[in-house]
Amino acid sequence: MKVFVLAFLASIAWASVCPAEPLNDPAAAGALLRVDWQEPQVLPHRFRNHTVYEAFSGRPYCSDHCGVEYQFYYCSRQSFGCCRVGFGYCDWSGLLRCHP
Repeated sequence: MKVFVLAFLASIAWASVCPAEPLNDPAAAGALLRVDWQEPQVLPHRFRNHTVYEAFSGRPYCSDHCGVEYQFYYCSRQSFGCCRVGFGYCDWSGLLRCHP
């Protein structure tokens, strides 16, 4: 039993020593982006327009001709578009989804 516990603790320690590599190029093919909120810096240059600040949190977002109260979301080269502010996300397959 002690061997199992030591092996388990060693695997946890090893996993915490190896941090994940940060995402450097959001426009790379196949790259998935965190989309609970997208800062203007993670969007490709052509979509960084109509940038405003959300009234409640003060965070910036870009609407790229989506309209008032809509945010532009970028998941991949194949999946991007407009959702209500704070309601867009990328699913596990890299497709944009808009929650109610």
